[in-house]
Amino acid sequence: MPSAKRLCSLRSVTSWRRSLCAIAFAFVATTASATAVRAAEPLLAFAARIAGDDARTRIVVEFDRKPEFSIHYVANPVRVIVDLPETSFGLKPESLEPRGLFDAIRYGGMGGGTSRVVLSAKGPVEVSHAEVKPQEDGKSFRLILDAEKIDKARFDELLVDQQWTGTMRAVKTDRPVAVVKDPGAFVIAVDAGHGGIDTGAIGTVTKTEEKHVTLAFAEELVATLKREAGVEAFLTRDRDEFLSLPQRVQIARQKGANLFISVHADTLKQKDIRGATVYTISDKASDHLAASLAERENLSDEIAGVPLQSEPAEVADILIDLTRRETQAFSVNLARTVVSSFEGQIGLINNPHRHAGFRVLQAPDVPSILLELGFLSNKDDEKQLLDPVWRKKVSGLLAAAVRRYRETAVANGG
Repeated sequence: MPSAKRLCSLRSVTSWRRSLCAIAFAFVATTASATAVRAAEPLLAFAARIAGDDARTRIVVEFDRKPEFSIHYVANPVRVIVDLPETSFGLKPESLEPRGLFDAIRYGGMGGGTSRVVLSAKGPVEVSHAEVKPQEDGKSFRLILDAEKIDKARFDELLVDQQWTGTMRAVKTDRPVAVVKDPGAFVIAVDAGHGGIDTGAIGTVTKTEEKHVTLAFAEELVATLKREAGVEAFLTRDRDEFLSLPQRVQIARQKGANLFISVHADTLKQKDIRGATVYTISDKASDHLAASLAERENLSDEIAGVPLQSEPAEVADILIDLTRRETQAFSVNLARTVVSSFEGQIGLINNPHRHAGFRVLQAPDVPSILLELGFLSNKDDEKQLLDPVWRKKVSGLLAAAVRRYRETAVANGG
């Protein structure tokens, strides 16, 4: 029997039938194209719910299309990792409020076309049942996870049997490492803190997530620095994606950075505290506030479900030794120059140069600072952090500080 396409092309077919055939084939082609485009788009998680107690807990997440998924476990602390294709999470925050076996639930992008749900457990747990079911209307799907409490021996068996190390599939970035255009340029890595599954702090008034605040400022700072003669600047992340702390260091070193500036905007319980702070690395924290902040920032990888052993060996070796003394001295010099540039121009916290053991500052050969722009827990700071005019002003002050630092470093042979 001739194909439909051949039948439509026969001379015996009347012109009006040929027109109908043309319309039909155009419809098929359009439908196929739309299907392909939809398949390339991220999944949409549009609803979720959780129920259970300290013995058993069920989690249900609804998607617009059938999701592929995999489940893994991480210890110290116990976490259940659910890896997904790239997913847009349109969930109400209260829909996955932790309860039952879980005391924290986070979800978001991991970069490289993947997303993740991280279920932090109160103790050893096992997902005893996991399946995807179509909804009755056939237009959406439910991912159902049933978890139950188990003993440590059983959990240890799960860790051994899964043959999973949290490797780079879930944490890699799909961006190639760009080559610095001018080999003689002074190169600056600007690191927008947090991203993807790791949202960072949440604004008190606007509920803005820190990851968006840091990226907006980092983009402004890079644009400002690029206007400096002989300077090249780049972002460690240029989108809402997760990068592990070691990856941020790696990207800076691979691109030959002369400076590394990590941008943050944290929250504090004391809502009256406000102003910018500049941190450098030290094996001993300068004060309780610095120690507390470093502890929280160093949890970024844990929040995303990345076990320490998944870090590349090159970076893991770096983490063993504290930053070389010479590099640390340059970092302190940069921090002091930044504070000097800020004084009298923008608000600073008391004792604005502080230090603690920030893992993101541990490149052995790149002078590094962590800039706390202000606190999202303070309504006045939050307002400034969201103000493009304020961001432009602070970026200009930072660029001036970098210029003076560079002049001093060159004069001293650095």
